[in-house]
Amino acid sequence: MNRRILCIVAALMWLGMAAVHAGEGKLEVWKAPEGVALNDNFTVKVRQPGKDWQEVSSYLVKVDKVEGTKHNALPSSMATFGFDGTVEVSVTYNKGEIHEACVRPASREIVPEVDGRTLTFTLDRPGNFSVEVNGDIFNNLHLFANPVETEVPDRNSEDVIWFGPGIHTFESGVFRIPSGKTAYVAGGAVIKGQLVIENAENVRLMGRGIVDHTVKMGIQVCNSKNVYVEGLFATQCATGGSENVTIRNVKSISYYGWGDGMNIFASRHVLFDGVFCRNSDDCTTVYGTRKGFAGASHDITMQHSVLWADVAHPIFIGIHGNTEKPEVLENLNYVDIDILDHKEMQLNYQGCMAINAGDNNLIRNVRFENIRIENFRQGQLLNLRIFYNEKYCTAPGRGIENVLFKDITYTGDRAEVSIIEGYNEERKVKNIRFKNLKINGKVISDDMPEKPKWYHTGDMARIYVGPHVENVTFEK
Repeated sequence: MNRRILCIVAALMWLGMAAVHAGEGKLEVWKAPEGVALNDNFTVKVRQPGKDWQEVSSYLVKVDKVEGTKHNALPSSMATFGFDGTVEVSVTYNKGEIHEACVRPASREIVPEVDGRTLTFTLDRPGNFSVEVNGDIFNNLHLFANPVETEVPDRNSEDVIWFGPGIHTFESGVFRIPSGKTAYVAGGAVIKGQLVIENAENVRLMGRGIVDHTVKMGIQVCNSKNVYVEGLFATQCATGGSENVTIRNVKSISYYGWGDGMNIFASRHVLFDGVFCRNSDDCTTVYGTRKGFAGASHDITMQHSVLWADVAHPIFIGIHGNTEKPEVLENLNYVDIDILDHKEMQLNYQGCMAINAGDNNLIRNVRFENIRIENFRQGQLLNLRIFYNEKYCTAPGRGIENVLFKDITYTGDRAEVSIIEGYNEERKVKNIRFKNLKINGKVISDDMPEKPKWYHTGDMARIYVGPHVENVTFEK
């Protein structure tokens, strides 16, 4: 065997990866390290068309099922691989026959073929999916079909921290990534500790590895600048007191109390791109001063993502700030998002898209565009309120202004009445624009022919427009 072939073999071993090429396509599969918790409910295999099947490890994760007022952590499954081109996926349900099956988000229009205990389907581009058998949304398979890695750092560089295949632990339970470093967590690597970027600049955290599901707050970005996080799985990924942060293709599944997914505290210029959140509290939030981080948040974007709130809100903005030095939360964008579920019994914490202004916050220039909302279990489509929640706030918010809802679709029959409501004449909700809001295929507009003249347009979408609200419009 010549030297070049030996180098290639060694590189594949370092990555813990089987790579198969067929034309321009590529498939990456990583073996779970010995000793990590797995779940045998599903057997997952992938292949390129005409090639051999390769088994994908199915990890144990946990999700939160609320029954009445009790929270229950239930075992679930997660599998991850990478590809480009086309890939065929086979999922065998090891617990019994498959009577019905679906692959979500529904917007991907994937219809699996079922044969006994096995379902199969084809993917022509990456994505983050839920594979559900017999209507079970808890004992499901979270399937993360990653794009192929195009930039793997040089493990021999002094600026690279390399976590290869296997289980990694830290004596303190925390690993801090210094300025100027790239931390690479390879496929097949499992980190049993927190990965923290704190008081640092120009840091990258990358790879297809996993922060173990037992680690709370698995990834943290604190008081840092110019940070790039890409590809990993963790329970949570929070950003506080930071700027110029990109979180790309990161997957978050939490199951414990107050298990938010991707929080923003007092941060600026943050991009979430292609992320997946299934959480036991809010999936994604934007706050001002909070948790020791001081200042307003602005210029935040989440795009091309999938959200699933087993408790509380998929998207939540505005409750926390600095009452004594009022802050402005502004230029917030949510674009091309699938909301798979929303489950919240408490009426004060509902809303797939929620802006609740507290602590003298002014919230303005918010855009929700191309949001596809599936038939969630319990909650509201939207909730825009200026309110005083004494549990979390020391004052009501100052206002909510200039909010656009464009190309929003909801398909379902479980939504409770949505709310738009101000606080008083000095603390109003203003300039709320709906454009092409579609409820079960029907566009809600001010001139829709079936609306009686004495109805508010919001009544046609079960949206209550309350007092201290100005200029709410519904357009085709």
